[in-house]
Amino acid sequence: MMRRLVRLTLLSALCLAAPRAATAQEEDGVAVGSAAPKVVVHDLDGRGVNLGQYIGVRPVFLEFWATWCELCAQLMPTVEAAHARYGGQVEFVGVNVSVNQTPARVRRYVARHKPPFRTLYDDQGVSTRAYRVPTTSYVVIIDRTGRVAYTGSGGDQQFDSVLRKVAAP
Repeated sequence: MMRRLVRLTLLSALCLAAPRAATAQEEDGVAVGSAAPKVVVHDLDGRGVNLGQYIGVRPVFLEFWATWCELCAQLMPTVEAAHARYGGQVEFVGVNVSVNQTPARVRRYVARHKPPFRTLYDDQGVSTRAYRVPTTSYVVIIDRTGRVAYTGSGGDQQFDSVLRKVAAP
């Protein structure tokens, strides 16, 4: 319980910090070029979803987000456009960081806003730790070999060229 409280406090502090400009290839987070972690994250019903079913099989777009994240909302039109263009070739997954969230709250948000990704709920912080997530609106793009091709955060990220490259046969 104490460990979860500390994790929630630290992630909340990161999210509440003054927004910074979106930058690709963040210094924090998983390293570009490294093997993407294949972890099991819960869905909204508490069932485990192994990211390894996608990683190394096809390109993957991961966004670490929260319902209250303003930068995530700002980024959503770009994510929707990317999904419309590459959704047939790239697996889109949104990992809710579960800070100040409940599955019911996330379900309501998903039903209302219909984000263009499969929604997972990182209630145990497994993927957040594995990907060294520095903040919400953190995007990781993984190529078909399972290597991290892009990381970035913020509401105005430009990842179309990376998606085009990883989606190419």
